[in-house]
Amino acid sequence: MRTTIMIVSVCMLVLACAAPSKSNTAAAPDSSSGMALASASFTAGDSIPRRYTLYGENLTPDLTWDKAPEGTKSFALTCRDPDAPGGSFVHWVLFNMPENARCLPEGLPRDSTLPLGGKQGTNSFHRVGYDGPKPPNGTHRYYFDLYALAGMLDLDQTATAGRLQQAMKGHVLAHASLMGKYKK
Repeated sequence: MRTTIMIVSVCMLVLACAAPSKSNTAAAPDSSSGMALASASFTAGDSIPRRYTLYGENLTPDLTWDKAPEGTKSFALTCRDPDAPGGSFVHWVLFNMPENARCLPEGLPRDSTLPLGGKQGTNSFHRVGYDGPKPPNGTHRYYFDLYALAGMLDLDQTATAGRLQQAMKGHVLAHASLMGKYKK
């Protein structure tokens, strides 16, 4: 029974990622590989809907990417707010997503292990998984940064963005970014 539920869950996630969407253009693909990151949840440079924030439902937005370079063995992703009062604030840390991954569906659970493979690390709220925008005032920018890596990383759910950046040194094959904004 458990195996059946797991298979059905994985199939639903695959179908959700493969379903046609109103995917938007990424902010800037990597110049060497052309890798691009997009979302049907919000358009690059525009407002992130409230449902993806801590003021709303705190759902993870869907993300899709393509044109990963040859030799990619895994993907990592962070979401950061460079406009936070104390400096860059990290909202999401993911790593070891499999080389064949091309999307993250909306509403991922806060589990340390992702349904399609990979792990979620610890954000600046000191929690595993995603916590959406919650700016104290003004308009803040939120960068979703995707990295194609030449290998897997030896990290667990306690990994922060800083530890992830250290572990990725020398392994990044390409980078793509998608920026959205949110105003309190």
